[in-house]
Amino acid sequence: MKTTLRSLPYVGTLCLMLGACGSVTTRVEPAIEAPAATPAPSIDPHYQPVIDRDAAYIDSLRAAPAPAEPQVIVGKSELGDRLELSADGYVNIGNGRYPPASDESLEAAIALGKHVGAERVLIYWQDSNAGAETRSLLAAYYVKFRLLFGATFRDLTARERESLGLDGGVRIGGVIGDSPASQANLLPDDLVLSLNGTPIRGRSQFQELLKNNAGKTITLRVLRGTTRIPRVVRLGELPPTAKPD
Repeated sequence: MKTTLRSLPYVGTLCLMLGACGSVTTRVEPAIEAPAATPAPSIDPHYQPVIDRDAAYIDSLRAAPAPAEPQVIVGKSELGDRLELSADGYVNIGNGRYPPASDESLEAAIALGKHVGAERVLIYWQDSNAGAETRSLLAAYYVKFRLLFGATFRDLTARERESLGLDGGVRIGGVIGDSPASQANLLPDDLVLSLNGTPIRGRSQFQELLKNNAGKTITLRVLRGTTRIPRVVRLGELPPTAKPD
């Protein structure tokens, strides 16, 4: 992770930083699109799930098993940190809010992060209207999800289709590091024209083809500048509950 997020070696150091710190992304591909699942039961009155699903559902999406202890980090800004983490495939699964901020609430926030299987716990302090003496503690819990593809993509505009002489295709946007798209050396602004020989009409069809080929190796025909090149992509697996019929 970049040095803009400072790891915390122990709780006492973090408590000395109560004057520190305090999340919109450019449409990052949802890690996995899955059908409705059973909401998680309340595990702590301070916990506010962002992904309201049970632990088994979260575990099915993980890139790696939950760690024995989460990494605790002093956050700089909720939005900036979320953007930075999402670029590495991390997803905010929930938040913990503890008024007032104290050694005890900090320890409880970290313990909750361990309980929910967070890989990273970002800590923020938030002042109330009454002033710093009533500030609360916010803990944001992150898990790294495995991705089916790992890049954003969009339909071509009418002007783009006209200027390029294309009837379809999608344009790649952001590419997430260490994802199938990144490992296949796909780059922002690449145009995907076909998947395993099937012409790409647009974003919805491309998304459906990716899901139907989850876990398989596919070949994309890509237009990069004026050169058409093949890209071989080993797609990620869908969790069992999200496999297509």
